[in-house]
Amino acid sequence: MLSPEGHRLLLDGAHHDPHALLGAHPVSGGVALRVLRPYARSVSVVTKELRAELHGDREGLFTGVLPLREIPEYRLVVEYDDGEHEVDDPYRLLPSLGDLDLHLIREGRHEQLWTALGAHPMTHQGVTGTRFTVWAPNARGVRVVGDFNCWDGTGHPMRSLGSSGVWELFLPGIGEGTLYKFEIIRSDGGRQIKADPMARRTEVPPATASIVTASHHQWQDDEWMVHRADTPVHRAPFSVYEVHLPSWRPGLTYRELAEQLPAYVKDLGFTHVELMPVAEHPFGGSWGYQVTSYYAPTAHLGTPDDFRHLVDALHRAGIGVLMDWVPAHFPKDDWALARFDGPPLYEHADPARAEHPDWGTLEFDFGRTEVRNFLVANAVYWCSEFHIDGLRVDAVASMLYLDYSREHGQWSPNRHGGRENLEAVEFLQEMNATVYRRCPGVVTIAEESTAWDGVTRPTHHTGPTGFGGLGFGLKWNMGWMHDTLEYLSHEPIHRKYHHGEMTFAMVYAYSENYVLPISHDEVVHGKGALVSKPPGDWWQRRATHRAYLAFMWAHPGKQLLFMGQEFAQGAEWSHDHGPDWWLLDETYSAAGDHRGVRDLVRELNRQYAATPALWQLDTDPAGFAWIDSGAADDNVFSFVRYDAEGQPLVSVSNFSPVVRHGYRIGLPDGAAAWQEVLNTDGPDYGGSGVADREPLKAEPVAWNGRSVSVELTLPPLATVWLRPAAAE
Repeated sequence: MLSPEGHRLLLDGAHHDPHALLGAHPVSGGVALRVLRPYARSVSVVTKELRAELHGDREGLFTGVLPLREIPEYRLVVEYDDGEHEVDDPYRLLPSLGDLDLHLIREGRHEQLWTALGAHPMTHQGVTGTRFTVWAPNARGVRVVGDFNCWDGTGHPMRSLGSSGVWELFLPGIGEGTLYKFEIIRSDGGRQIKADPMARRTEVPPATASIVTASHHQWQDDEWMVHRADTPVHRAPFSVYEVHLPSWRPGLTYRELAEQLPAYVKDLGFTHVELMPVAEHPFGGSWGYQVTSYYAPTAHLGTPDDFRHLVDALHRAGIGVLMDWVPAHFPKDDWALARFDGPPLYEHADPARAEHPDWGTLEFDFGRTEVRNFLVANAVYWCSEFHIDGLRVDAVASMLYLDYSREHGQWSPNRHGGRENLEAVEFLQEMNATVYRRCPGVVTIAEESTAWDGVTRPTHHTGPTGFGGLGFGLKWNMGWMHDTLEYLSHEPIHRKYHHGEMTFAMVYAYSENYVLPISHDEVVHGKGALVSKPPGDWWQRRATHRAYLAFMWAHPGKQLLFMGQEFAQGAEWSHDHGPDWWLLDETYSAAGDHRGVRDLVRELNRQYAATPALWQLDTDPAGFAWIDSGAADDNVFSFVRYDAEGQPLVSVSNFSPVVRHGYRIGLPDGAAAWQEVLNTDGPDYGGSGVADREPLKAEPVAWNGRSVSVELTLPPLATVWLRPAAAE
């Protein structure tokens, strides 16, 4: 007999073990059946031997006792207004999640968490359906709601799986494409409908339902995956094209992008693309940096398998795929992670640490075991399930410091009295160590804007500050970006007073493994496009743009360039309409100017890939030497890069608008003559054509502290690269 208390809790969705009440259970005199089917007209039990109609009440509970000695195999025949439906009873089945999974979840060490939580189509005890599981440790009860039950979860309460905080229900007959959410009954009795934190597919925003899904993609990138770990990334060519997928070619789906993006990137010679966040986000204006579904590629562009198809196509074109990842914060949408089961869960419980002061979002509680597991597993998920080759981790500085964007009195010191967020440090170390262990060949990249020591140092190496390294593979060099763009903004006549802004990065160049980023952040919000930052007329700005790119490609560090800047788009980037592709249209009168810049980027990448001196020793001081870092009055910067065999490439940049004839520089010994291999002033690129077309004979004239030198003709606002001339 069902007690009044059990009856009430069951109907309220607040019973922690509905399977103990529903389904078949031995009783004196037979087997008792209880079925909760709201809106059903009748429910019958069917076995091999009999069919028996159960007694129903007004609240949708149907009961009866079968005169049997043991529980039989049975099904239910449920009659609704539209007729009879024969179904399996979910409450006759054992838990579909194993003890090992639950143990790892409790320990916060489930590195494939997505295989345990969420919605998974499967066959369980011979029955085909979907397993629903969700972590909600503070909930009094959880029910599954969806299009299969008219979004009324009364008939589908989940059971609690003990101290793990996980709730589970296997629903027979539910398959791919089903829309669902979880109804959370809070400890205060309130109710809220939440999307699945582990959803691997979602509706297209602004709709917010999760969708049952499974992958059927057949990967064709075996060759890429087998060899991607062959060379450490810091010793390999690494030239990145940053892309905002929804606006690169507005309106294209993942599969349509797969037909265009790989060909475009390969033609320009970039080794990688970096995708601004692709995890589902409801507000397009956040560019993906306010994530609501961490395990689902945005449905705006297609299904998860469609996204896999795009990654596959890029790999087959020989292009690596990096992805922006946002573990620092999440939005407050009431249907998503915020206060998921009532009190703070994914966010920090301390109100002073829960809300990000800059973005109006919530910060993850990195000290909570299960939350850290959610994020670490998510990093592994993208690299494993979608073959992502690298994660660029957004806003690392905001995670590392307790006083980030907070005034005195708005934050509390750590246990040592410092400002470092020790829990975030431990999380980042765990994330990096786990990704590198589980996903060989993957690189993690920190967007970190401070002087934190050891961002790219291994986690087991303790630095002078007492912390182990964070364990990233690369770090964005925000200082280099800021300083060099500041230099470019000045009139050439004033640049001599800012000369050190172009050379300062070499003071700390080997403190970390760096990426030189000209990213989306530098071409929005009034900052202007790259070509609009220098002063002067259109010709001078384009020339400076070209010279700067060649300076950047030759400088120690990897390169990253945001879309549209490869053809000198003049307008700021807009996420609504993307790059101004019309600038390249042959019917546009100035198309040649923009095509020339794009042709230069193609040649930069071609020369770069073919010249180990430009990437092989990026993190080794032996790979770089200044020729003259002090030619401030001339606005000239000259240096030499070396590969592991000692083969040199010389870069000379003239950031003044005058031709410098007979400009002498010292060069490495061992070459009888030198020749230009790249000149950004070339007519094909839109330049004036000033060049040294014949090889330059090395003369025994000491200069710049070297025993041999040559006299160059330096073009205006241009960079030239020189290599030893081939012997005739």
